[in-house]
Amino acid sequence: MARTPKPSGRRSPSFESRLDRRTGRRVARQRLLVVCGTEVTERDYVQGLKSSVRNPAVSVKIVERPKAPSQVVAYTAKLLASAAEEYDQAWCVFDVDEFTDIDRAVTDADHSGIGIALSNPCFELWLLLHFTDHRSHAPSCTHLVPHLDRHTAGGYSKTGLDFRAYESTWREAVRRARELAPEGKEPEVNPSTGMWRLALAIGGPAT
Repeated sequence: MARTPKPSGRRSPSFESRLDRRTGRRVARQRLLVVCGTEVTERDYVQGLKSSVRNPAVSVKIVERPKAPSQVVAYTAKLLASAAEEYDQAWCVFDVDEFTDIDRAVTDADHSGIGIALSNPCFELWLLLHFTDHRSHAPSCTHLVPHLDRHTAGGYSKTGLDFRAYESTWREAVRRARELAPEGKEPEVNPSTGMWRLALAIGGPAT
């Protein structure tokens, strides 16, 4: 979700750019800010995806903010306020889990032009979709971990995510995630995840 430019008189951002070989024109590089609501798992995945796809059309800065969702959104809005010209898109990555401020987080993000990559109930659902469909209700992350264990060498570990296990199938995860819920309805649908939107923002659409 791109931030909508304000109709002000301030100068345009000085984009990094690349050459579009089909037209010979320079194409603006999208500068993404991604704020993760945990310290490890989501950060490691996003960093792994960024390094794997090496998309010349985007640059990605990843920040960790292990707080409740509304606090993650507020922190992201603060970063944008202090560096408005540095980013074209801002995203927050967090889970439903047992948080009670999801509605507030989503509303605040919408008002600030911040994209939400929300997983219901948790990020592990997004990881599982790299290997298989999962459409049955997942009451918690604990419910999903045994399914992940069957697909990851040595079992799944929150603190030891190896992106190589997910590298070749992230587009399959996008396809499966899109079938779980209408876009933006993830807070209401279990299981569902909006990580597919952020993955495409980083990796680009299929060619």
